[in-house]
Amino acid sequence: MHVTLPVNRARWCDLDWIVDLLTATIVPTALGAWLVPDKRRRPAVIAAVARIWTEHALLFGDAFLLKDGTAATVWFHRYRPIPPPPRYDERLDDASGEHAVRFRRVDHILAARRPVEAHNHLAFLAAPPDADRAGQAAAVLAGSHRYMDNLGLPSYAEVHGPDDIRLYRRLGYRVRHRLSRPDGVTINLLWRPAPSVRITPSTAPARQVRPAGPPALTGPVGVAAAEGVACG
Repeated sequence: MHVTLPVNRARWCDLDWIVDLLTATIVPTALGAWLVPDKRRRPAVIAAVARIWTEHALLFGDAFLLKDGTAATVWFHRYRPIPPPPRYDERLDDASGEHAVRFRRVDHILAARRPVEAHNHLAFLAAPPDADRAGQAAAVLAGSHRYMDNLGLPSYAEVHGPDDIRLYRRLGYRVRHRLSRPDGVTINLLWRPAPSVRITPSTAPARQVRPAGPPALTGPVGVAAAEGVACG
């Protein structure tokens, strides 16, 4: 039986769109304001750092887009150690300048409490604020689970603030730990157990094999060419 899902697995040619969604989601939040207090620079800095991590997820995880393009999720498959993005410190400094120290503080806080057991890590839920944000966030997250649950691993998410907690609870997440961000905001570390029954191959396409490391060419165009992925 074929099941039509509300999401598509993202390709390299979707990178710019996902970065735009992440930027529009993070910039108006308290997290965005703390990371980059300079309001004028905030969108460009957030976009540049989001690009680093989305590129890395497309090598060591997955990303999914709602079919109408209004929301996305970005995941890492943490069933083995994952290296940092290539030249991460240099790229972070170039992207964020004097704000890099704040990004590193959040990185270190989260990495210190990340589970050691194998899991799928929901790094970002990108659902920009608009009239139907709640529905878009629910649809993209539920649709992503239909793919990710086929791997038979638990899911883990780091949620800044209380806004989406009800959504995550409806989808089976529970609070595993709570942390305080340097600005005092609570970070909820959520855990969703592995599904008891895996989705069969007829309901979710087989996962594509991705390279074990970064390709020789860099950037979305170079990577798409290296993998033979046509955009458009």
